[in-house]
Order: sequence, then structure tokens, then C-alpha cells
Amino acid sequence: MYQVNSMPEQLAQAKIDKLMQVETATVGHFLHANFLDTGIRSMLPRVRAAGTAVTLRLPHADSTLLHYAMDHIRPGDFVIIDRAGDTRHACWGGVITHTAARKKAAGAVVDGPATDVADFERHGFPMWCRGPSPITTKLLGVSGEMNIPVSVGGVVVNPGDAVLADENGVLILSPDEVDMVADRAIQMQAREVELLKRIDAGESLPTISGAKARVEADA
Repeated sequence: MYQVNSMPEQLAQAKIDKLMQVETATVGHFLHANFLDTGIRSMLPRVRAAGTAVTLRLPHADSTLLHYAMDHIRPGDFVIIDRAGDTRHACWGGVITHTAARKKAAGAVVDGPATDVADFERHGFPMWCRGPSPITTKLLGVSGEMNIPVSVGGVVVNPGDAVLADENGVLILSPDEVDMVADRAIQMQAREVELLKRIDAGESLPTISGAKARVEADA
């Protein structure tokens, strides 16, 4: 049995543009929640993508609903797939990569393996997953859900959430969190540029950061 809900409202382009200025590792300096676990990693060496979460739950070896979803994916959508604990079967392969790239999807996250991994680089398609597997799902016509809350990498992802992902990891935010988080991160990144200039000018990092004073005060 399949459950297919309406497509979520997409994030405003201004929010996407702001997220694309942010490194996930910068956000990791002040947030500890909402990051997918580190077993889900980028298949491209240097990448950043942001978009609107479109969620799928694909249990066991049935990927019928993923094929169906490709007719509904819009430019800027970020496909988020809950594999319901299946770490054996790759639901995402070369044909899906080709199709999603043509649809101008922002990227995809699979809480499980993928296959035809060379196609991610060939298409420049941003993918985060738990690594490769040659064993694929099939069009079994059994079950699946689309645009429901899912659990991926230890985080609940709702349809319409904001997704920011790069080579360091994947961050999920509600739409109303985007501006606050992005603005703070952008300010921190600007301060880091100034910090690096001071180091290049010969200043001491532990003196600037205060680490020297703390250690010597307790020595």
C-alpha cells in the first residue's frame, strides 16, 4: 500500500541563497542537534547544496515509489529517503541520478547505500548516503510513503524542511530557523577570515583565542 501526500511548499529563493553561503561545520560551532549522523556522507569530494525536503519512506527492497516520485520532483527539491533500516539494498542508481539531475533536484540523501556511484560525479549530482552497494531494490509494488515525517540519520525530517549539505555533513532546519542560523553562521565565517589574516600577520592563535591565558592560569 502506498501513501502519497501533496508536495510541500518550497523555500523562498532568498533563503536558499543565504544557506548556500553557509558551511555546515560553521553551524556545528553553535548547534548540536539537527545534523544527520556521520555515517551518511557525501559521494562528491567538494560540494554544497541546499533545498526543500521532499521525503520518502521506502521499506525493504521496494523502490517503486521513488520511480513514481521522479514525475513530481521540482527544481530545488532535496530528496530525503528513509530506508527503514535497510542497509543492504541500494534504492538509488544511475537512472535515478540521471533523471533527478535532469529535473534539477538540489540533491538527495539516502539513509542506506546507493549504487552506480560514478554517475554522481559524471552528472555533478550531490548525493549523501551510507556508501555503495551492488545489490539493488526492485519495482515490487509493495508499499511506501511520500511526503510524511521520516527519520533519517537520527533526525526527524518533515516535508518542506530546509536542507543544507556539504562535504562535512547534512543539516536539517525548519523554514523559520533558516534566517537566524544562516545569519549567525555568515557572521562567524566573516570573523574567521579576519582571524586568518591576523595569524598570517604573525599573531599567536592561542593568544587570540584565549587558550594561552586559560592554560597558564591553571598551570
